[in-house]
Amino acid sequence: MTTRKYSVGRLGTTALALLVTTVTTAAAHRRRSERTRLQERQLELEELAMRRKALAHQQRMQWELLARAIDDPSLAAVIDTYDKRIPAERRRQFFYANAWYVHLYHLYRAGLLDREELYRHLREFFQSPIFREYWKASQPMRASLNETSEEAQLGHMVDGLVRDLDEADTDEWWVVGHPPTD
Repeated sequence: MTTRKYSVGRLGTTALALLVTTVTTAAAHRRRSERTRLQERQLELEELAMRRKALAHQQRMQWELLARAIDDPSLAAVIDTYDKRIPAERRRQFFYANAWYVHLYHLYRAGLLDREELYRHLREFFQSPIFREYWKASQPMRASLNETSEEAQLGHMVDGLVRDLDEADTDEWWVVGHPPTD
């Protein structure tokens, strides 16, 4: 019987050792998995930061290039795709209107404006006859966008806003249309 107790005790010790090893291995695996997940998340955040930095740089460059075109008609000729029957001064105003539209678009893309806020700002900008004229004149440029792109979808939203403003039977433009919600 002593032998039996010794075997049972030894078996219990072996089982306990096996259990401890299993628990320790599982805990180490969880720590490695968590460490890997945290490293992946860190890489995602770094990539997002790099994209935002690149987008901010692109916005600055776009503004710089557009500002040069606004200031110098010889440079504007490089990017001017508006109907040449439109007077040069008006086309320069269109460049400026485009700069504002792109500015608002980038604020939206950066998450600084939601879609409803973007809509409200644009509703105000479209009180300007020049801004409306710009929007109409730039329609062929928007037609070349991929229909599934966010930029094209926002363009359709703005087209709807312009229609609502045109059809409104009120002078209270700030209540016209139905701002979308995100």
